[in-house]
Amino acid sequence: MFKDIKENIKELAYSAVLMAEDTLSSEAGKVKKTAAVDYVISMLPISNIFKSIIRLLLNKFIDEAIEQAVEFMKSEKNGEI
Repeated sequence: MFKDIKENIKELAYSAVLMAEDTLSSEAGKVKKTAAVDYVISMLPISNIFKSIIRLLLNKFIDEAIEQAVEFMKSEKNGEI
């Protein structure tokens, strides 16, 4: 179960970062990161009952996925890809 959820999180992370950048462009990074995490959790294809549990259990994994998406976007923006 967690393997599928982790794959979904990885896929959602990039969209979450784009959404946070578009809607909160002038906000601080921490605010954007919180918005991105909230987006990932809200978009997971699981029952709402389990979303808060997933947030707690996979908090570090979600943070890392979002950070990887941010780094990917930075390198893409700088033409490194």
